[in-house]
Amino acid sequence: QVQFVESGGGLVQPGGSLTLSCIASVTTYSISAMGWYRRFPGNQLEMVATFPDGGSPIYSSSAQGRFTISRDNTKNAVYLQMNNLQPEDTGRYLCYAAVGGNYFGPGIQVTVSS
Repeated sequence: QVQFVESGGGLVQPGGSLTLSCIASVTTYSISAMGWYRRFPGNQLEMVATFPDGGSPIYSSSAQGRFTISRDNTKNAVYLQMNNLQPEDTGRYLCYAAVGGNYFGPGIQVTVSS
């Protein structure tokens, strides 16, 4: 029902920046929210940033002040600008879309290391 194309991950040194991009393709309902989650070992998910339709962005405490989420509703796209990345930001980042239910992309790897 929802397909994702995610891009922008990779390896970056501490203090560096990355921008994640995601485009969602939907066939039925419209998207009410988009955002990014991070997957931890043990398959746990942590919300990094979300952008409700018509609302204001919501950030985790660790993302606040360093990351900026934006949406382009004409493209069903969401972006995450990540600045001042630190080793603890390392992980697999999954694009998220609320389309009747909650859907997640396969994710892209972000590694912060010197």
